[in-house]
Amino acid sequence: MRFLIDRCAGRRLSEFLRQDGHDVLEARELGPDPGDQALLARAAREERVLVTLDKHFGQHIFLAEREHSGLVRLPDVPAAERVTLMRQVLKAHVEDLAASRVVTIRGSRIRVSDPPRGLESE
Repeated sequence: MRFLIDRCAGRRLSEFLRQDGHDVLEARELGPDPGDQALLARAAREERVLVTLDKHFGQHIFLAEREHSGLVRLPDVPAAERVTLMRQVLKAHVEDLAASRVVTIRGSRIRVSDPPRGLESE
């Protein structure tokens, strides 16, 4: 699976995903922070699941209906727990990620959401 790891998600998570055999690009490797919308657009172009702690990406996907290739949100998850929780997501929700769904982890709860399909042409 291909991932784009936001700066706030941490290097440890990136290293875990690489060791697990995934194609990982870290936002910090891309230079100065391009902003949420540009990061989401890059993940979509490169068909990468974006992993972040930032709550605003949900607004971009659900309210602004921005294109994306899946999202894992880890708001309020301490750094020490991120790898363990991501391991659980990969074990139980890899099909959801492949289907570009949004996976949100809060505490021990994992919620999977289908983003809006966008407006259909008339």
